[in-house]
Amino acid sequence: MTIPAFRDQREIPDDDGYFAGLRSDDRPSWDDPSMPPWPDSQYAAAPAQPQYGQPYPTPDGFRRGEVTEVSMTDPTGWKAGTGVPVVDDRPPGESMSGNRLFTILLFLSGLGTSIALWLFNTRAGAVSDTASTMIAAGRVTGLIGGYLLFIQLLMMSRVSWLEEWVGSRDLLRWHRWLGTSLLAAVVAHIVFIVYGYALTAGTGVVDQGWTVITTFPEMISATIATGLLVFIALISVRFIRNRLNYELWHLVHLTSYGVLLLGYGHQVAAGADMSGRYASVFWPALGCITIAALFWGRIVEPVWLNARHRFTVAEVVAEGANTFSIYIEGKRLDRLPVQAGQFMRWRFLTANGWWQSHPFSLSAAPNSQWLRLTVTIAGGHTRKLATMSPGTPIWAEGPFGTFTAERRTRRRALLIAGGSGIAPIRALLEDMPPDTIVIYRASRPDELVFRTELEELAEERDAWVRYIVGGRNDPGPRRLFTPDGLRGLVPDVNRRDVYLCGPPGLVNAAVDTLKQLDVPESQLHLDPFEF
Repeated sequence: MTIPAFRDQREIPDDDGYFAGLRSDDRPSWDDPSMPPWPDSQYAAAPAQPQYGQPYPTPDGFRRGEVTEVSMTDPTGWKAGTGVPVVDDRPPGESMSGNRLFTILLFLSGLGTSIALWLFNTRAGAVSDTASTMIAAGRVTGLIGGYLLFIQLLMMSRVSWLEEWVGSRDLLRWHRWLGTSLLAAVVAHIVFIVYGYALTAGTGVVDQGWTVITTFPEMISATIATGLLVFIALISVRFIRNRLNYELWHLVHLTSYGVLLLGYGHQVAAGADMSGRYASVFWPALGCITIAALFWGRIVEPVWLNARHRFTVAEVVAEGANTFSIYIEGKRLDRLPVQAGQFMRWRFLTANGWWQSHPFSLSAAPNSQWLRLTVTIAGGHTRKLATMSPGTPIWAEGPFGTFTAERRTRRRALLIAGGSGIAPIRALLEDMPPDTIVIYRASRPDELVFRTELEELAEERDAWVRYIVGGRNDPGPRRLFTPDGLRGLVPDVNRRDVYLCGPPGLVNAAVDTLKQLDVPESQLHLDPFEF
């Protein structure tokens, strides 16, 4: 297949070839001669295409794309307007609240079952003093820890149905919360059991701890598993993780599989609640489900994806300051189950990068000819990706994420991007309804990428783009994430779905402001970008 000259097509604003494959024939276009003329005689013909970087004029006096500045005279506080909102709040589809509630109930049911196994094996009156109470608490926390470990690994399996059912954002939040809970349960299990046995034997806690490790079955492996779990928890602390090499962090994080193998052996050998009429079914079934999900999500789905599509690099094109796009070709791309806004994990099989896998979002809606990733150079690996040659083979996993237009609960949308977060936002704009507003935050004008594409898409889809450019202490950026500032740009913000992608500081500031404006959490869509 012949790959078009992407660079040339993007640099010529009036060349419709670039977007021809991205929109269907029934989509309206301002440069379509079949469209009725503008109502104002001044615009009797379609407006001329602007030069690169210039906003598109519209007959209502607004501009589709414009650098927005703070105004001391405009009552909204901004010099640029956003159009007249359409009052229509009917949701276009089902929300995910039902799936979320069902998943939580299913999780709590499994947790309750694992605790009930202790009740089934405990005689009435068996817990009668401090020692027996401590041992009982140790058994219960051990069962909770074993159950949480299985659920943690199930959430790490990357099976597509789980992400589609629950959503990446919830999976990420639950994974972090359950990780902390798992560590607390395991530590509590150790403390309660050792203390209870020490009271029973009338010995010191340290002596009893050593006796437990050296005499109980499979305790050496359980001790190693606990050490691994503590180490994983430490490197997952945001302060430490941000200072580690990504591949090193990811490799160490995968040792949680070893925690399962080592810890489960101890549970089977020493766990009094692992056998019995119900336990002999519950725990093996939970283990089989987890292992099957890991095998399917980590092996079967990736092998099938790459055997079917055979991805290769088509071209690498510079986009701006420290930013470039990778165009990817492959077989049967029209059958690739990926949507605008989703990301995949990409492993570029070069001599020095084949062992590294990183998540990158699509920066254009998928089509039958090519896929596009847009990367901001942030280290040695991404710098080397900019020098790849056409034909470089690629191993991909995914797609992942529910950062898609299908998750909307309102008729209109607000897309907020910062830095490299513009990649999925630009792709999402192709699938969004009319009157969508895009707010693009950048420090300098030369950091704005896809400006021509954004403004052409805005014109085509009757959307609006607002660029907020400057340092964090400049008046415009400072005003942006304040209730008055955001409401001035988007008066009906609490009646829109809001999609956010960018640096953590920008996302957190935006979420805080949106909550002050009473935007329901069900209307907030965040791209976690990495599980």
